[in-house]
Amino acid sequence: MAKRLHHQPSFDGEPPGPDELDSPAIEAAALDIPPPESDKALQKGVWERATSAEYKPTTDGSTVLRFDILVAHIMPPDGEDVKIKRFVVYELTVKQDGATEDTQPAKIERRYTDFRELYVGLKRQHPAEMANKYFPAKVLMGNFKSELIGERSAAFEAFLTYVASQAMLRDSEYFLRFLQHDELTRACQFLDERRNEMAIPILENCFRLLNKIYMNRSRPVLLILCRLVAACTSSPVPHHAAERWALLALSRFETLCDIDLLPLYIPLLHTCAHLWWQRGQDQKPITDRLTDMSKQGINTANTESLMQAIHKIDPRTETI
Repeated sequence: MAKRLHHQPSFDGEPPGPDELDSPAIEAAALDIPPPESDKALQKGVWERATSAEYKPTTDGSTVLRFDILVAHIMPPDGEDVKIKRFVVYELTVKQDGATEDTQPAKIERRYTDFRELYVGLKRQHPAEMANKYFPAKVLMGNFKSELIGERSAAFEAFLTYVASQAMLRDSEYFLRFLQHDELTRACQFLDERRNEMAIPILENCFRLLNKIYMNRSRPVLLILCRLVAACTSSPVPHHAAERWALLALSRFETLCDIDLLPLYIPLLHTCAHLWWQRGQDQKPITDRLTDMSKQGINTANTESLMQAIHKIDPRTETI
């Protein structure tokens, strides 16, 4: 399905100033300044955008990828450890609207330093595409003012919209890391602790996010989808959503052209065959597919689990 962007951002200016502006003493001093009337909402540590962009349905079959920051939190909250340097967490909502509004947005939380790391990495890797692109600089004071948080939120939205519109930037390792690294690391830690029920919602959110930004059969999407299937099926009792994700994964692997991801297909088929057996469903379509592949000279022996196959392509912390 074709994608078109809701708006094209306009960027100008220079990259941010030196990191030495990031001083705990300066941050502490900023906190001591009484907030103006417009910042009263921040006294509870929460910033909210007054209005959000109105949904406008498309009429040509295209979709609109939207990055919205509607809420931000000052962390840690008042009353918690005062020794910890305070910072702002921006709640990023990603939607893909079309003829109907996206009712399953993906949400992640990121700090200013995460956005800046993405900006610096892309500028280093793709200087031509990032030439003269605006990014909000660090400030000496007022990091927790409502006006600054609002300005930064708008700048981050425009920046991400631009990145997603440029193939070279969208497919970069820096953008993928920005989108999933924190959540995927946390999910894999849960899997390592055999707490699959905690990992699965995180992986589902990761899939929804990447599936809005990348093509259906792209490497990032298929990897996170296979990891989700593995998480749903690795326990003695499969997760209630296991069949839904397994069916989706099987359909996505049809006509797959990425040879690097084909090693996942055989373990996926074996995983689905076992899941179908557990559910008391007909395994014949899957076993027939394995038989056909074997006749073509493809080794279909179940020598490794789906998680082990994933780990070979994208090593993480989870136990295999």
